[in-house]
Amino acid sequence: MLLLALDTATPAVTVALHDGTDVIASSSQVDARRHGELLLPAVDRLLAGAGRSLDAVTGIVVGVGPGPYTGLRVGLMTADTFGLALGVPVHGLCTLDGLAYASDLEGPFVVATDARRKEVYWARYTDSRTRISGPAVDRPADIADEVAGLPSVGAGALLYPDTFPEAHEPEHVSAAALASLAAERLARGEELPAPRPLYLRRPDAQVPKNYKVVTPK
Repeated sequence: MLLLALDTATPAVTVALHDGTDVIASSSQVDARRHGELLLPAVDRLLAGAGRSLDAVTGIVVGVGPGPYTGLRVGLMTADTFGLALGVPVHGLCTLDGLAYASDLEGPFVVATDARRKEVYWARYTDSRTRISGPAVDRPADIADEVAGLPSVGAGALLYPDTFPEAHEPEHVSAAALASLAAERLARGEELPAPRPLYLRRPDAQVPKNYKVVTPK
């Protein structure tokens, strides 16, 4: 097994390789505006550094969000393209699940990432492997009662300390955590979700209403 994992649902452009036993290489760069520019060179560097070729990859793992439309689709389209070109399966995983897995927290907690518009993408977990609600998108003040008293993980939690006073690392998801979680589930014979995006709301970019037509008659 050689899994190539990637995620662009948060400001982190993150990639990793997993051989079915351990993560053998990983890379992350935080830049919310350059997902498309950074992802493929990161994959090339990762493979070269690990001494592996792309055609040795037996499966793709991609974070499906939730996340902003523009960034999220970069990772998903890249994963689909690799899968088609290599003839290998493409597995989706919730990005928040990757953050939860990397936290190593035991007991109930919350994962929250920045959804912009003064909102967070969030979900509740009983432990680092088990999501019990979400993902959802809300204003932090609107969910304060639901998350009160729970530890939290992620950039969204760090942004709103009034709602998430006990925030922990990691801030952003890592492809290494996604790859490890996927390898663990695949080893148990579980079927992973399809690589379909969790947008949770409409994209920021909208066609203007009542725009003036300027084409000649």
